[in-house]
Amino acid sequence: MERMQELVDRLNRYAYQYYVLDDPSVTDGEYDAAFDELIELERKTGTVLPNSPTTRVGGQPLARFEPYPHRARLWSLDKVKTQEDFLEWDARIRRLLPDGADVAYALQHKFDGLTINLTYEDGRLVQAATRGNGLVGEGILSQVRTIKSVPLSVEYKGIFEVQGEGFMPISAFERYNQEAQEPLKNPRNGAAGALRNLDPKETARRNLDAFFYNVGYIEDKSFQSQEEMEAFLRENHFKTPPDLGVYHDPKALFQAAMEVGERRHQLDFLIDGVVAKVVDYAQREALGHTDRFPRWAMAIKFEAEEATTQVIGVSWDVGRTGKLTPLAHLTPVDIGGITVSHATLNNPGDIQRKGVKLGSTVWVRRSNDVIPEIMGTVDDGGEPILTPETCPFCGSPVEERGANVFCTNTDSCRQQKLYELSHFASKHGVDIEGLSEKTIALLMDYLGVTAPYELYRVTREELLGLPGFKDKKADNLLAALEASKHPELGAFLSALGIPNVGRKTARDLADHYGSLTALMAASEEELLAIRDVGEVVARSIAGYFADEGKRENLQKLLDQGIAPVYDKKETGLLSGRNVVFTGSLSRYTRSEIQALAEGHGANVQSTVGKGTDLLVAGERAGSKLRKAQELGIEVLTEDEFLSMLGDETAL
Repeated sequence: MERMQELVDRLNRYAYQYYVLDDPSVTDGEYDAAFDELIELERKTGTVLPNSPTTRVGGQPLARFEPYPHRARLWSLDKVKTQEDFLEWDARIRRLLPDGADVAYALQHKFDGLTINLTYEDGRLVQAATRGNGLVGEGILSQVRTIKSVPLSVEYKGIFEVQGEGFMPISAFERYNQEAQEPLKNPRNGAAGALRNLDPKETARRNLDAFFYNVGYIEDKSFQSQEEMEAFLRENHFKTPPDLGVYHDPKALFQAAMEVGERRHQLDFLIDGVVAKVVDYAQREALGHTDRFPRWAMAIKFEAEEATTQVIGVSWDVGRTGKLTPLAHLTPVDIGGITVSHATLNNPGDIQRKGVKLGSTVWVRRSNDVIPEIMGTVDDGGEPILTPETCPFCGSPVEERGANVFCTNTDSCRQQKLYELSHFASKHGVDIEGLSEKTIALLMDYLGVTAPYELYRVTREELLGLPGFKDKKADNLLAALEASKHPELGAFLSALGIPNVGRKTARDLADHYGSLTALMAASEEELLAIRDVGEVVARSIAGYFADEGKRENLQKLLDQGIAPVYDKKETGLLSGRNVVFTGSLSRYTRSEIQALAEGHGANVQSTVGKGTDLLVAGERAGSKLRKAQELGIEVLTEDEFLSMLGDETAL
C-alpha cells in the first residue's frame, strides 16, 4: 500500500507540473512507467486509492480563467506501442461486437498541442475552453478567436461542441524564435503558453493553427459514421486533419501508422503518434467507455527518437528543500524536429548509475517526443562530474542523504528562499495571483524579502521603485496580497512547506483539528492517531511547530492579518460513515462519485475493513465485495447508492 500511495502522490505531482504549470519535471516515458506500475498494483490488489490518477482524465483547470463545464465529456485515449498490443485491442473490439461484424477504422494524426473545445450557438462561436479535467475546462474564447483557421460563424444554427487541437506550426515557431527576446522551448509549449496567456495579443503573435476532429455534443442532429461527422465539420468550414485512410485490416493499419511515423519530419506540426477510431457510430455506442477511455479508439504512440551528443557541462539548481539537482548541458542536437541542448539528471546517484561524464558521448531520447532524457553513455571517456561540496548559490556546505545532496543553509540560502516563497504564493498555497517567481526575485533583491510574512509588509511606494512596476501592476499585487489573507486552512498548511506534508496530509490535518492553534498544540502521539500519518510525518509536523524560529515567523505572518479559515463539512446523509467503492461504474467516474459521497459527509476509504460501513459495488466487483460480504458490511449497487442520495441519474 505504501508503494501505491508513493506512486499516486508522485503521479499527481507530475500531472500538476505537466498540465497546470506547463513545466514537467520528468519524461513521458518515466511518467508512463510509474502509471503502468500503479495500474498493475491496482489490478493485483483490487484497491484504487481515492486520489489515484487512474480515475482521472486529465489535469485540473487553472483558477485564473473562468471555469467552463463541457456539455459532453472530453475523454482521454488508451495507448499501445506494439503491433501485438494493437492486435489484442482489435480482438477485444471484435469480441464485444456481434459475430462477423465488419469493423472499419479511421486513422488520424495524434497532435502534440493543446486540446480545445469550441461551443457554437445560433451559428456563432460563443465559447472556447481547454480540456481541463475532461468535465470542466478553462474559458479561453479571446485567445482562440486569434486563431485564423477557427470559424467565428458557421452555417449550422443549433448548439454544438467541436473538439480539436490548437498547435503552433513548426514554421511559425521558427519565425517567432528568430525575433523573440525569450525563445520558446518547443512548439507544444508555444501553443499551450499562448492559449493560457491572459493577453490575447500575445496569443496572436504566436500564429497558432488548429485541426478539428470530433463533434462531442450536437443539438437536433446525429451522425452515423466518422465520415459523416467529418463532412459536417468541413461543411461548416472547420479545418479537419489530413486523411490517413480507413482500414479493415488491423495489420495494414498498424503498418500505415509506422509509415506515418517515418514521414513525420515532413509535417509542419508535431505529432507523437496516430489514433485509430471505429468508423461506425452504432458500433461505438455498443462498445461504450471505460472509466477513462472510449473503447472504440486507440492511440498508437511512436517510439521515442534518439540521438547521440556530447555532455559539455553540468549546472546545479537548489530547490526549496535544499536538494541539489544537476542539469546536463549538451552539444545541441536535433531530435524529432526539436533542438535539444539540456537534459535533467535526477541526482548524483543517477549520474553514477548512467555513467555520465563531462565530455562523454551520450544517448539522448525525447520520450514520446516531448522531454529529453539521457539514457546512457556511448563511450567511457570524459572527466567525472564532481558533486559540489558547497551550495552553488550560497556557498554553504552540502550533505549527502542517500542518492541526493542538500544545501545545509536552510535559513538564508537565496535559492531555497526563492522557491520557498514561490511555493507559499502558488495556486496550491495561499494563491497570491500575479506573484511570479520573477517578481519574487525582484522583491528579494531590491527589498530584502526572504520570508512569507515580509511579503505583506511591502508598500506601494516600494513596489513603484521596482523595475517594470507601474501604478496598475503595484495596485494589482497589493490587492492580491490582501485577497490571500484568508486562505483555506489546508492550503495554508501546505503553503508552509512543512517537511513530508503534502496537500493531502495538509487537508487531513485541517479536517482533524479545524484550527491552526489546535494543530500547533498537538503532540507527536496525537498526530499518529490521524489516518495515514506515520512516524516520519508526525515527527516532521511536531518538530516544525516546536522550532522557535518557525513559530516566530509563523506568528509574524499571523500578525500581518493572515487568518486561515476552516469550513466544517455540513452534516449529510453519510455523515461519519466510512464508504468504499469498487468495480466499474456507469454513471460517474470513480473520482466524481467519491466527491459526491464526501459532499454528503462520507469518509471515503480505499480498502474494506471492520471499520467500513458501506460498500458501493459496480460491475466486475472482486475481492472487496467478497470481503464485505464476509464481514457483513452493507452493500449497495451504484443505482441504489445514487437513489439513496436522491440523485436523479439513478431514476
